[in-house]
Amino acid sequence: MLTVVTFLPLLACAVLVARRLPGRACVWVWIATAAADLALVIALWANFGAGGGLRYEQRVRWIPSAGVSYHVGVDGLSLPLVALTCLLFLAVAVYSLRETRRVRAYTCLFLFLQTVCLGLFVALDLIVFFVFFDLSIVGMFFVIAGWGHGEQGRAAALKFFLYTFIGSLALLLGFIGLYLAATPHTFDMLDLTRANPLAGRGAYAALVLLAIGAGLAVKTPTVPFHTWLPPAHTDAPAAGSAILAGILLKMGAYGFVRIAMPLLPGTWREYAMVFIVVGAVSAVYGALVALGQTHFKRMIAYTSVNHMGYIVLAVGAAGVLAGTDVQARTLAVTGAVTQMVSHGLLTAALFLLSGVLYDRGGTYEMDRYSGLAAPSPKLATATGVAAFASLGIPGFSGFIAEFQIFTGSLASQAVATAIALTGILITAALFLRALRGMFMGSLRLPSSTGAGGFGDMVAAETFSIAPLLTLGLVIGVAPRFLLDVIEPAGRTLVGLVAR
Repeated sequence: MLTVVTFLPLLACAVLVARRLPGRACVWVWIATAAADLALVIALWANFGAGGGLRYEQRVRWIPSAGVSYHVGVDGLSLPLVALTCLLFLAVAVYSLRETRRVRAYTCLFLFLQTVCLGLFVALDLIVFFVFFDLSIVGMFFVIAGWGHGEQGRAAALKFFLYTFIGSLALLLGFIGLYLAATPHTFDMLDLTRANPLAGRGAYAALVLLAIGAGLAVKTPTVPFHTWLPPAHTDAPAAGSAILAGILLKMGAYGFVRIAMPLLPGTWREYAMVFIVVGAVSAVYGALVALGQTHFKRMIAYTSVNHMGYIVLAVGAAGVLAGTDVQARTLAVTGAVTQMVSHGLLTAALFLLSGVLYDRGGTYEMDRYSGLAAPSPKLATATGVAAFASLGIPGFSGFIAEFQIFTGSLASQAVATAIALTGILITAALFLRALRGMFMGSLRLPSSTGAGGFGDMVAAETFSIAPLLTLGLVIGVAPRFLLDVIEPAGRTLVGLVAR
C-alpha cells in the first residue's frame, strides 16, 4: 500500500507526459490524484493501530552487493508527515487552477515532487532516503527557475540548488561512514539502529554526526546554513513556496529524528548541547530578522527559520539525560514532530495568501498596502487567522507544539528555552505590525494593481487555504488523534537515544 501511495503521483505524471491534455485538464488530473492519495493515507491512518512500532513495512532487494534495499514503512514519526504531504499537495493543486503558464510541465513537476517527498518520509534505507532527498532538490530547482519571478527567480533557484546539493553530499558522506562502520555492511536503518556501529568510536562517530548534521541543517534550515532560504521563497511562485516551507524543510528536521538520533545515540547525547544552542539562536535570530522585513514573503520565510529553531532545540534537549526524565524527553520529541505538522499547515497557508496578495497588487512590499480589509475581507480574515495561529495563540496547532517543546526542554535547558521563548514575543510583534499596516486604516493600493481593483479571494484560493487553517484549529482544540500516533514513537526514540 505504501508503494502505491508513493508512486501514484509519478504514474499520473507519466500519463500526462504521454498524453497531451489541455492545461486545465492537467490540473484536474493532479487534483484527482492528490485526492486519491490523501484518501489512501487516511485509510492507512485509520488502520494504523496503537503502539510505536513500524506498520505497512515492505522490503525488496535492490542493490544487494552494496547492502541497499527498497525498504519502506511508517511509524508515528513519519505517518503524520506523509498525511501532511498529501494534504498540502492537494491544497496546492486546487490553488493552481488559476495557473496559466506552461501548465502541463508545471503539473508534472509537482506530481514528481509529491512522489519524491512521500518516498523520503517512508524510506527505511539510507540510500533510498538519499535518492529522494536529492531528487527533491532537482524538482524544486525547476519550479523556482521556471515559474519564479524572472531573472531573480533563476538566480535564487541556482543558489538553492548549490547550497542544498552541497548539503546532500555531506549527508551522503555521513551515510557512507555509517555503512563502513557496520558489520556486515548495510544501509538499512533498522539494522543500523540495532547494531549501533558507532558506539565508542569517538572522533570517527563525531565526524559522521558532523556530516549528517550539516547536511540536514542546510535543508532544515538552521543558522548559519539558512541563507539560501529567503531568496528561494521570495522569488518562487506561491505554490512552490508552500511546498518548500511545508514539506521540503521538514526533510531536514525529520532526518534528525529518523537518522541522527537513533543511529548515533551516544554521539547525539555527547553533542546535544550544540544542537540546543543552534536551535535557540535560530529561533531568536529568525524572529528578529523577520521583524526587520518590509517584504511580506521574505518575512514569512524568516519566521520559518524561527519555527524550525524550536524543533532543533527540542531534539537537542531530548538528547540530554541529566536533569530530566523519559517523560520530559518524550514530550520534547512529540512537540518537535507536532511542530513539523503545524508549521507545514500554517506557513503553507501564509505563503498561499502571499500569492493572493501578489496576484492582486503585483508586489509583496507591505508598505504599499493599507486598508485591505475593506475590499478583501476573506483575505484579511484568513491572513489574521494564519498569523495568530503561527505565533502560537491557544486554540491552534502552534500552541500545542510549542507548549510541548518548551515544557519538554525546560527541565534540562532552562536558559536556552528561556532565550528561545523570546522568539514568540518577537513573532507576535512582527505579525501584528504586518496585519495593522496592510489591513487597517484607509485604503491604499500599489500602482501595479490591476484595472479591476483589489478583489477578494476566489473559490480556488479559498478551498485551498481554508482546509489548512481548519485543520490547524482542529489540532489546537482536539489534538489527541495526532498525539496518540506520535507519542508512542517518540517514547521509542527516546529509549533508543538513551542506550
